[in-house]
Amino acid sequence: MKIIIIGAGRAGGSMALAASHAGHEIAGIVSRAGESPYGPPLEMGGLPPADLVLIGVRDADIAGVAAELSEHDPNYAVAAHLSGFVPVTVLAPLADLGVSTGGLHPLQTLPDPVTGAASLDGAYAGVGGDQLAVDSLTLLAESLGMHAFPLPDDLRPAYHAAAAAAANFVVTSLATAIDLFESSGIDPAVVQPLVDRVVANVFAGPPLQAMTGPIARGDLETVIGHLTAAHRVSEAVGAQFRLLAEATAIRVGRQAETRLWS
Repeated sequence: MKIIIIGAGRAGGSMALAASHAGHEIAGIVSRAGESPYGPPLEMGGLPPADLVLIGVRDADIAGVAAELSEHDPNYAVAAHLSGFVPVTVLAPLADLGVSTGGLHPLQTLPDPVTGAASLDGAYAGVGGDQLAVDSLTLLAESLGMHAFPLPDDLRPAYHAAAAAAANFVVTSLATAIDLFESSGIDPAVVQPLVDRVVANVFAGPPLQAMTGPIARGDLETVIGHLTAAHRVSEAVGAQFRLLAEATAIRVGRQAETRLWS
């Protein structure tokens, strides 16, 4: 396919690199910076003919991009955004011009374009929109080694919350653990086998069966000792540890006991 990318950040750059490596033609990149290493620079008002326009900007900017694109006659069959949260209907100004609209959300962490592009192979991708867009986006996803699954607009908020929880909350939890290990002079690498096994147990299911430790057992004195140790590292680490502990207590049905931690 001939593809135009709008937004050359982590998502747009990752998709541009991966698509180019898969044999697609990057017809151009619209970027605030002007020049882009991922394809020829383009202006919104001068897009060349293309099969697909991918909008890889911040969620809050997608509607504005769609409105700006709708001011010009489209030379492309399909336009889609890369958000997992924003509904496809935000692209209505383009649909009104006869463009097929959709959304493709790579369910993968994209810390930078090079790392992101390499990690798309084997990842999943949520795809929604009208039929031509879904067909085109599914073809693109599969050509990048991704596994496409349906993602209708009404499911996007819960889906994206789930993705954020699975990615970001895990990072917060492990970063807090690393702070505590480092404060003890212990290499955090010692916990990786434990983390790997816990994650495997969660997906073997049911998730709650993978929960062990003092909160699950109701060992309050141990929990209090943990909280004290975390606060000794820093106020920030103590606050994070307490919030994570309280969330764990809620999950295992011991939230009433958190009043004894204070």
